Amino acid sequence: MRRGTDIGLAADIILKGGVIAYPTETVYGIGALATDVKAISRVFKVKRRPESMPLSIAVSSIEMLQEVAEIVHPDFIEKFLPGPVTVILRKKPVLPDSLTAGSDYVGIRFPDHPVALDLIRRTGPIVSTSANLHGEPDPVTADEVTVEVDYLLEGGRAKYAGSSTIVDLREYKVLRKGAMYDEVEEYMRKTG
Repeated sequence: MRRGTDIGLAADIILKGGVIAYPTETVYGIGALATDVKAISRVFKVKRRPESMPLSIAVSSIEMLQEVAEIVHPDFIEKFLPGPVTVILRKKPVLPDSLTAGSDYVGIRFPDHPVALDLIRRTGPIVSTSANLHGEPDPVTADEVTVEVDYLLEGGRAKYAGSSTIVDLREYKVLRKGAMYDEVEEYMRKTG
């Protein structure tokens, strides 16, 4: 597997339908165009993840987030994004059903990592799922990435070295405790 720090090359691979691994502040993720059905199918295969389990995506700005999902609780989004939190929102038709396993909702990350943000600015929204085989430990360094991808974009050790906190903004509740959970929980208690 090729690896290195060439963000331009990684973006080019994604734009041509390829699949890469890339760094975020939580764990290394698998990236592919979030609107490319063939690339999404390949992510499921590479990860050995059941296609009945939805994939999240990553964006690089609030504007990009608005292009793919209907925003609710903008105050929460403004406070915690970019950051190690995944928000569940109603998806817009630009995102294929295969990405979300037929659900009308999608998990969205807005990573707080310079390499990831530079990459996504060049490609548009990409898939965001940990770069490991389904059920294996999440990789927090490039050396821990176990999946076969077209390129491994290196970006150092993940700051939080653990999964993101997942918040369903429709129901306004935490679905998974992860990075920054205490801050999220406290904020939601005050604002819920």
